[in-house]
This record gives sequence, structure tokens and C-alpha cells, in this order.
Amino acid sequence: MKFNTLKNMDLEGKRVLVRVDFNVPLDKKGKILDDRRIKAVIPTIDYLLKKKALVILMSHLGRPKKVDDKLRMDVVAKRLGKLLKTNIIKLDDCIGASVEDQINEMQTGEVCLLENLRFYTEETKNNKFFAQSLAELADVYVNDAFATLHRKHASVYGIPYFLPSCAGLLVVKELKQLDKARKPRKPFFAIICGMKEDKLKAAEKMFTKASNLFIGGVLGNILLKARGHKIGKSKIEKLKLDKKFISSKKVITPEDVIVANKITAGAKTKTVTVDKIPANWYVVDIGPKTLKRIQEIVKNSRTVFWSGPPGMFEITKFSKGTRALAKLLSKADAVTIAGGGDTAEAIDKFKLARDFTHVSTGGGASVVYVEGEELAGIKALIESKKRFG
Repeated sequence: MKFNTLKNMDLEGKRVLVRVDFNVPLDKKGKILDDRRIKAVIPTIDYLLKKKALVILMSHLGRPKKVDDKLRMDVVAKRLGKLLKTNIIKLDDCIGASVEDQINEMQTGEVCLLENLRFYTEETKNNKFFAQSLAELADVYVNDAFATLHRKHASVYGIPYFLPSCAGLLVVKELKQLDKARKPRKPFFAIICGMKEDKLKAAEKMFTKASNLFIGGVLGNILLKARGHKIGKSKIEKLKLDKKFISSKKVITPEDVIVANKITAGAKTKTVTVDKIPANWYVVDIGPKTLKRIQEIVKNSRTVFWSGPPGMFEITKFSKGTRALAKLLSKADAVTIAGGGDTAEAIDKFKLARDFTHVSTGGGASVVYVEGEELAGIKALIESKKRFG
């Protein structure tokens, strides 16, 4: 590999700084709704403890722009401690003299968790001095936060320039599995849905690789509008799209959709073709004709990559399309790779994860990697190997 892995590193007795992704969903009371991302990095933590390392974990939680008591890492530390069956030392900051003093008092075999990285705006700005301050806490850096690898943030992109660095077990596993979609057996069918508009730019790049590409959800609405359809009251961002992408026959949008008069569990719904979406209704899911079209393409595909739910599956009334798509792919006679984030949440909700070839922990990162781009975090690890060996 062009970058180091845990097996290449001298870890015994070392202070090891590990970037993990503990950005777990919380309910209104601050309780963890899904701990899949916490469980995903336990093999790396166990490996480090067996190597008699001192483990320093760091992550972000939510999108705070300043200190937010509701997004402190205490609840994560408590859950991690239960899963590891050990005490997790929770620190109240992530840099500074107090943090350094507490880490200096730790023994090998102990685990601490730094406070929410995004309490500092310097994290998302990839501030050099913030990255250096984090790096000064340790002897070795490990990135096991696959879901953040596409971000040029200080804890992902900045630290490897100051420390000997490597990828964790989860990152190595993710890359190996996602290579099945990055270098797919063809025909290759990509299904890109969801709410994040930046995914659409990634989909534009992916359509040259895919035999067929389905665009749904909010992204589908953007493309439907670009193709001349009215999308009711559904809100979208204005994006400049490549004309070849808009007109390509292999780029498929919904034929029919479920619309609702409001975005609530008690809403009225009906199925309409995309040329008959009512002006005052919202597009909330894909319809049966669209699902049948997807099913036909899946039958003739050898590899399928799915990222993003096609409907607002959080509301039961709007979840039929997402559930049907998940079931369809779980039974497919093909390599089935699912992106993380909301896609993984939906698959878990319908209890179908075991029937997919791989369900990633990364949403945007998985799309960027599968389309063929180099992930920022991987680039940083490669440069670190050149610098430190």
C-alpha cells in the first residue's frame, strides 16, 4: 500500500492519537439512537490495547460552531466504555496544557476521549496550528474515521504532516470492500439519492463509469426540474449541471412519485407520474413504476452501488420506496455495496444489513471514493509515509 497500516507501526508504549467517527445520531434527550459507528472502530481500539499503546480518541459530534453542551462527548464515552468493558477517561477539551497534563498522567493500556473537535472552528478550516496542537499530544496518528476521509479538516488532513501516520482497521476494510464498486464488474448500476446536493456533482463524475445511473430523492428533484418537470413545493438548490448529464438516457430519474400535502405523519398522499405533480404538494418518495424500472436494471447488473434513500423514510408513510429498494437489493444476484449515513440507517431499520455485500460507514466519502477521486485523508496518509517512512 502507498500508506501505512497498523501492522507497519511501532505502537508499544506509544501515545496513539486516533481519529474516529463518533458522529452518532442523538434523540431530543441526548440519547444515542444508533451506535454502529462506535462499534465499527472497536477492533482498532482492541488492537492498540493489545499492543500496549496509550489510546487517545478524537471525533466530532454534530455541527456546532461553538461550544454546545448538548454535543459534548460524554454520552459517547459512556457508551464506548460499556462496549469495551473498560473505563474511558473523558477530557473536557481537545487541546491545551490541561489536556496535555491529563494525558501525561495516563498509563499504557488506558483510553481517553477528547472533547468535540468542532467546538473549535479551526477544525473544519484545517488550521495548521490546531492540527499541530493535536499532534503534540501523541507519538503516532491513526485515521479510522472512514466517513470523514473526504474532508480537508485538521484532524483528518492536517495532523499526518506532523506525525508518523497510518490507516486503522476500519479504513482498510472499507477501501477493500468499496474497491468492488470503484473497479466494478459490469454492468454497473449506481443509485444516488438523498438530500445532499454535493452528491449530485459526484454523480455527474460517476455516470461515465456506470452502465446505468438512477438519481432520486432531493437530487432526483433537481434533475427532474432540469429536465423541464415541475416539482410542486419541494425545495431545491439551483445547480449548474452538465448538459450531457441532463440529457443522457442512461441517467434515470423517477417515472412516478409519492406526493404529500404536508411533511407530517398525518399527511394525505397519492401516487402521480412526474408530469402531474400538484403545485402545492411535496415529493416524498418514489412510486411503484419507478421501483419496477430499477428492478429490471438490477436484474441485469453484476455490481450495484446505492447511496442515499429515495424517500423521507424517517416518516413511516413515506418509507415504502426506501424499504422496497432495500429489499430488492438485498435479494439481488449481484455485488451490492451501500453507502453509509442515512442509507445504512435505513438498511439497519429494515434489518437487511446481512444481505448486502457491504454496508459502508461513510456516506459522502463512499461516493467520492467509488467515483474514482482520491480521498483527502488518504492523500495525507500517503504524504506522511513519504515524510516519516
